[in-house]
Amino acid sequence: MLASTTARQRGAGRMTAVILFLPPALLLFTLFVVMPVVEAAWYGGYNWNGFGSPKNWVGFDNYRMVFETRAFGLALRNNLLVIVVSLAIQLPLALALALILAEKFRGAVALRMLFFLPYVLAEVATGLIFSFVYDGDYGLLASIYRFFGAEAPHLLASTQTSMLAILIVVVWKYFGFHMMLFIAALQGQDRNLIEASRIDGASRWQTIRFVSIPLLYPTIRLSIFFAVVGSLQLFDLVMPLTRGGPADSSQTMVSFLYSHGVTRMRVGYGSAIGVILFVICATFAITYKRWFMRDE
Repeated sequence: MLASTTARQRGAGRMTAVILFLPPALLLFTLFVVMPVVEAAWYGGYNWNGFGSPKNWVGFDNYRMVFETRAFGLALRNNLLVIVVSLAIQLPLALALALILAEKFRGAVALRMLFFLPYVLAEVATGLIFSFVYDGDYGLLASIYRFFGAEAPHLLASTQTSMLAILIVVVWKYFGFHMMLFIAALQGQDRNLIEASRIDGASRWQTIRFVSIPLLYPTIRLSIFFAVVGSLQLFDLVMPLTRGGPADSSQTMVSFLYSHGVTRMRVGYGSAIGVILFVICATFAITYKRWFMRDE
């Protein structure tokens, strides 16, 4: 009898919390997420410049034109390239440094802060700094090349190297964030398991491979999610560095939306791009959550 009364009280308490906290959150989500997406989908069906009311209905023509545009194909390719580099270089680098810096030794905290500082720096500021670093006439790169008696390349001005220059900045800026995630997870692991493996004769590498890294799987899955979603939304670094150029060679989907939709006052076309980007991100998030993070 007492147990059933306690269960009812807990149920009533949970229901009260739901009634109090769910409506405000649902209202905010509807106002700032659902309605803008629905509105963008509606505008995507019009040939509209943003002035007055949209009247020229074109159906799915804007979406068709997006997929037929060469620059959008380049932007999609570049986003996929950022994802590949993030997963193949950035995350392994962050994990390797985390395994080293999670240990307690003199200077470990200073090194953690040193590697994390690029993430703290604003994206626009980072882009402006590296635009001077990459400058082939007066930048740091030019000074290094002149020191060795060579002529510096203009990385940001070449269709062959502009995206490479952005990828270097992406890895430099964001690997510290993932490194700190891994360090936090490593420091939260049960030390008894690690000590037990060492008592059983496991080497340091075996302990890392068979104990520490398997315990990191939830954090690794979360880090992969952040890396992919962040790669799909890359924009702030691109604009100060290249603005998507030269010849659209460094466009991402968001910079393509800004350059070909917002700045050219093609609001209907830009809305179609935004809807496509939203569908890609939502599809990935739902699928990844369902298949890889359903127990977390």
